[in-house]
Amino acid sequence: MPERRHAQRHKFSFYMRVLNDENEETIGHLVEVSAIGLRLEATAPLPPGQEYHMHMELTPDISDKLFMFFSARAKWNKPDEIMPNLYLVGFEITNISPHDGEIYQRLLDMYGE
Repeated sequence: MPERRHAQRHKFSFYMRVLNDENEETIGHLVEVSAIGLRLEATAPLPPGQEYHMHMELTPDISDKLFMFFSARAKWNKPDEIMPNLYLVGFEITNISPHDGEIYQRLLDMYGE
């Protein structure tokens, strides 16, 4: 299958939880980041095309805020090759405030390998 990614992704070397704004449930944990999206490790597949309003826990070295808020659309999902009870889910960021966008870029710069 040909690569369809348009932005370089970076493995994320720091554990961060991403939560659903509507019910505060964990959507997944950050695995990779790119300028336009992210990949999460989740306990269930998420339907491609569905948009989620979510927030990510932040650490003090990234921001003085506890959370960064954004919306993202699930683009694909597949079972993890090593842990088949987990799913990898790719998201494209669809909406983020300018301030949270700066925080996201800082996160990408600081922790993306």
